[in-house]
Amino acid sequence: MTREEAEAVLAQAGQGADEAFPLLDCAIACAIHDYPFRDADGVRILADHAAQRLKERAANESPDDALTEALAGDLRLNGDLLNYDHPANTDVIDVAERRRGLSAVLVIFYLDAARRAGLTAAPVDFPGHVLLRVETPEGPVALDPFSQGRLVLPSELTRRALLAGLTPHVADRLDLLMAPVSERQALIRLQNILFTRALQARDYEGAERSALRRALLDPEDHRPWLDVAAAREKQGALIGAMQALSRARTLGEPIAACDARLDRVRMRLN
Repeated sequence: MTREEAEAVLAQAGQGADEAFPLLDCAIACAIHDYPFRDADGVRILADHAAQRLKERAANESPDDALTEALAGDLRLNGDLLNYDHPANTDVIDVAERRRGLSAVLVIFYLDAARRAGLTAAPVDFPGHVLLRVETPEGPVALDPFSQGRLVLPSELTRRALLAGLTPHVADRLDLLMAPVSERQALIRLQNILFTRALQARDYEGAERSALRRALLDPEDHRPWLDVAAAREKQGALIGAMQALSRARTLGEPIAACDARLDRVRMRLN
């Protein structure tokens, strides 16, 4: 798959409904968009194995236990504690090979397997971490893909929320802490992580690519185009930055703020 083909996959998914969002295909396209022409068969094989093992376990185990045992136990998917900032931890192709990564990538395999096994699960955009919400006969529970898929108790959710800086009256609200987001938003969060890391490394081309992927995945959101513009300006691609700002303006960026940024870029161009 080329970079252009990856963009086409993301653009098509961006036009579709959340209920039919092709999470695994889009995660692969995002990875190849960064580093093209790679073989993604390992991702699909692992996903197939995960779905099969989960179906077998779900026949006799609770949904949360089945997910934990199948994904973390049988397939050894876990967080990378020793090399947390390694670039491979944010790439679904590398994670499939290493069986290690960030929760934002690991949760992709959990969600794909759950859907194919007929379980109800959703990502939770928890502060600083992506968790998995699983519906069980006793009610919803939270699993942490980064910590061997372990159950996160309500008291632990509150503790983590307080450490992340949430106020006590919010940290005590389990309905807020476990509010599900769409799979599209979970993949967009991964692109946000990549954007932040690229900026920190002064990899402005990588930052532009990750912001562009967000724009393709959510074509009605103006904010990714502001990040595309910022990354292009850092590269000295001022005309491209102006084009991105104009796109943001048409999608809802406040006109005065956008015009001010456009004027600043025009001054640099002249």
